[in-house]
Amino acid sequence: MDKNSITDAIRNMYASTVKQGGSCGCSPNGGNPDPVSMRRASNGLGYSDVQLQSIPDASNLGLGCGNPVALAVIRKGDVVLDLGSGAGFDCFLAANLVGEEGRVIGVDMTPEMVERATRNASSNGYRNVEFRQGEIENLPVESSSVDVVISNCVINLSTDKPKVFQEAHRVLKPGGKLLVSDIVLLEELPDYVQGSIEAYVMCIAGAIRKEEYLRAMEQAGFGEISVVGESRFPAELVLAQPHLREAVEKMKIPMSELERLAGNVVSMKVSAKKGDHR
Repeated sequence: MDKNSITDAIRNMYASTVKQGGSCGCSPNGGNPDPVSMRRASNGLGYSDVQLQSIPDASNLGLGCGNPVALAVIRKGDVVLDLGSGAGFDCFLAANLVGEEGRVIGVDMTPEMVERATRNASSNGYRNVEFRQGEIENLPVESSSVDVVISNCVINLSTDKPKVFQEAHRVLKPGGKLLVSDIVLLEELPDYVQGSIEAYVMCIAGAIRKEEYLRAMEQAGFGEISVVGESRFPAELVLAQPHLREAVEKMKIPMSELERLAGNVVSMKVSAKKGDHR
């Protein structure tokens, strides 16, 4: 798989998600856009009913693997940046915390997502949120201009994860925080999974070892790196998701192998800090 093919496949999948109103394989929602199922899935990822009721329903496409906003010490007046902001779900939660004195910027590479998010902000009166089209490896954001960077199940999809962390470090103010929910591996995946474009788009094949992920953060200049939570995905949950089940069937993975593979895939929540000096 070359980088361009991967990027095109991811962009096409997210564009399709917007049009269909469902979710991708990165979330436990299983591609079901039913509001009740969507809310239940979001609760499972750490979002409270109060949070879900405070944001536009159309912003929740069930694309995450955790709640990075729950990790954040987001204060009134902060500038918050969301990497891979989708339809604006976490941006709107952050916007409620920063208040009118603060600002939230969402960056997404998919035009359809940016359009949906912008429409959600406009129709629901969010004046402190803006969405920009761009790639998280080359952020359209000024250096040292952001207090908090968040991301939810997106960095695993990047073909250049060290560059993503370098960019996050660049845009943060001295002392700024990085708060991420993402998919990592405890062991390497077999070649037939690593080489599957379907598995990459579903947030599996692009994931890297936990140690490598944390090392990339450290090498980008982050300190005070702390894993604040982990959860695994049982094989039954994987098979409950139509998109992932389709990928499993295409690769002809037996149940015993799927159970072994699922045990090595972890949803990790991690925080880090940029030093107080530039």
